[in-house]
Amino acid sequence: MGLPDTHADLEPLAFLLGRWEGAGVGGYPTMESIRFGQEIVFGHNGKPFLSYVSRTWLLDEDGGRVRPLATETGYWRAQPERQVEVMLAHPTGIVEIYLGEVVFNKVELATDVVARTGTAKEYAAGRRLYGLVNGNLMWAYEMAAMGHGIQPHMSAELKKVAEFTGEES
Repeated sequence: MGLPDTHADLEPLAFLLGRWEGAGVGGYPTMESIRFGQEIVFGHNGKPFLSYVSRTWLLDEDGGRVRPLATETGYWRAQPERQVEVMLAHPTGIVEIYLGEVVFNKVELATDVVARTGTAKEYAAGRRLYGLVNGNLMWAYEMAAMGHGIQPHMSAELKKVAEFTGEES
């Protein structure tokens, strides 16, 4: 695999390691369409999971940062037979557990559990797709929320801006 101190179970997910930056678009029936910037960092500490942090910010017409948007943090746990479990926490009071599968350099995920605090917005389910395309990390996110069924919400294309350094990020 070529990464020192990387747990062998992480091989299917190793393509995600590093810091990624780019831009995307978002929309939903309950919001206006937006353009956003994003940074995702995948790291690890030698155990069979990846750490994950994503930050987004609203972009103006010229691509400048306007204000912070969503952030999420969690862990991606490699499982036998290229299965993966992903736990994500959001500061808005939502926690998600996704189950999925890694096929080559593509990960498909769907929520198994969604938990919300009493003050969180209504959110019922999500599906995510991550894939490496021409060296870039492409992802798409569909959700069911605020009384609407599952439908596209956000997508982005990110470029790797830093390789994994061997320390958990």
